[in-house]
Formats: sequence, C-alpha cells, structure tokens
Amino acid sequence: MKALRVRDGWTSVRFDVRALVVVLLLALAALAMSVLLIGTGDFPIPVSDVLRTLAGNGNAGQEFIIHELRLPRVLVGLLVGAALGLGGALFQAISRNPLGSPDVLGLGQGSTAGALIMIVLFSGSATQVALGSLVGGLVTGLAIYLLAWRRGVHGYRLVLVGIGVAAVVTAVNGYLLTKADLVDAARAVVWMTGSLNGRDWTQVWPLLALCAVLVPFALLNARPLRMLDMGDDVAGALGVRVERTRMLLMLTAVLLTAAATAAAGPVGFVALTAPQLARRLTRAPGPNLLPALVMGAALLVTADWAAQRLFGADQLPVGVVTGVLGGGYLLWLLVTERRAGRI
Repeated sequence: MKALRVRDGWTSVRFDVRALVVVLLLALAALAMSVLLIGTGDFPIPVSDVLRTLAGNGNAGQEFIIHELRLPRVLVGLLVGAALGLGGALFQAISRNPLGSPDVLGLGQGSTAGALIMIVLFSGSATQVALGSLVGGLVTGLAIYLLAWRRGVHGYRLVLVGIGVAAVVTAVNGYLLTKADLVDAARAVVWMTGSLNGRDWTQVWPLLALCAVLVPFALLNARPLRMLDMGDDVAGALGVRVERTRMLLMLTAVLLTAAATAAAGPVGFVALTAPQLARRLTRAPGPNLLPALVMGAALLVTADWAAQRLFGADQLPVGVVTGVLGGGYLLWLLVTERRAGRI
C-alpha cells in the first residue's frame, strides 16, 4: 500500500494514495452526474448551457428551471447520498459486520413509522412529516442500542436486535397503512418509495446544516473507530474510551440516516452498498469513511439520472432503482459471506 506522509512542526498526516485518488475520482463522477441530472427532464438543457447558467450567464428561463427546480433536487440527492454512505460506513464499522447497515438494522423502518404517524394520524404537513421521520429514526436507534446493550454492544448482537426491531416496526407500519383513508394511504405509499421529486431549498438547508456538523465530527473520529476494529480491549489499552466513542458515533450515524430519510424518504440500500463498494475500490483497511461518503453521493445522483433517462422524467422514484440494485447486491453479499464461513 503506497502512502503519502505530510509533516510540519506540529503534526504528521498520512494519506493512502490509492484511497485519495479514488475519493477524487468519485467526487468528479458525482459532480459530472450532477450536471447531467440538472440538464435532464421534460425540458432538456445541454451541458454547456447548464454550466453557463450555474456561472450566472444563462437566460431567464434556464435560470428559473435550474436554480429553482433542478439544482435543489440535485443538492438534496448529493447530501442524502453522502449522509447514507457515511452513516452506513459508521454502522458497519461499529458492528464489524458488512450487513450492519440502516436498511438491515431497522432505522429506515423506524423513520418510516414516524412519518406514517404524522400522515395517517395527524394529516401532517411536509415539514411535520419530515420531523416525524427524524424522531422515528432517533427513537428506533435508541431502542436498538438499549436492547443490544449487555456490558457493551457486540456487533452481531446489534445486527440481530436490529433485524428483530425492523420486523416489529414493519408490522406497525403495515397496521398504520390499514388505518389510513385512501388519500393518506396513497400519500404514505408515495413517501415510502423514496424519491427526490419536488425537493426544493427548504429540504436543502436543514440537511446541509446537519451534515456540516456531523460529517466533520465523524471524520475526526475515524482513528478511534479504526482502533475499535482491533477489539475493545486493545482500543481501551490505546486510550480510546470505547463505549463513549461507540455511543457517540452510533448517534451520529442514526442522525445522518434519519435526516436523509426525512429529506427524501427511505431510499434503500445506498447505506449498505456504498461503504462496501468504496472499500473494494480503495483496498484500504479501516472504515473508509470519506470514500463511503463520496460513493454514496455518486450512487444516488447516478441512480436518479438513470431513473429519468430510462423511464422518463419523474416516472420512476430513485428509491425503486436503488432498491433493485441494492437488493441484488445484498444477495451477492450474503452468498459471499456464507462461503467465507462468516454467517
């Protein structure tokens, strides 16, 4: 593994060259797909005109379409993908299990339950539904942590408890749908699909503010998280406050996942696949937090672009595309883990 070490009088920072190149290439891919996505829709806009308008030189019609309709959607897609990718990497590192993602642990189902309560029982507004989704994800994450606690949180116990909680919450969600009237049920089903349609600046700013706080915190704790991979005893001997670090990072992952779900609905399997794909590209040990973050953003905007190009603008929600692709990846991962004797 080639590495680059940068020193000054006070600090020494070591970079994995391959991982750094992968991050840069993924970031460029995410930006390129974002430009293509902005130009895609019922009124196609050439890439040159998109770039010209983003630079402030477009005509009035293009300015309105791009800045008011399409740019917020793309930014929400990038932020949601980044949050899910980072949240999934944190969960997989904490549980030391490639299946330890929000999709498997039930956090998406918990966020869905919060949203359904606001839709079905209170006919809440879009803002209230988003807040309900956020609270539902936080409550579910807290329940999983408490139920999995037994002189600490073991990775496989966390996954097993999460699967059980997911089953219970899924049943609750089904019950809520049966109690809803036709209009609320249709609205709930659309939300549960996971989509970027109709997203505007009111979804961008809260998600951006939350990511601005949580992403640096997670990245700054990458080293303690890497030490946790060596076992609790070794990490404790190296000065890591094991349970405090695990609890704070799990809270960070829950907040990232719940905020992403509140902004775009339960977009499936990005949190599961992004960290694994990033790890295979970088071939680097450890949680690979930054590569997973950039991979998540690139995956989501690419899936949304594919949904519009293959099935017509706004006809197929992005959650359907990620669900199909992620479901296939999950089956492949299960077969691989079983052959390796890990499950």
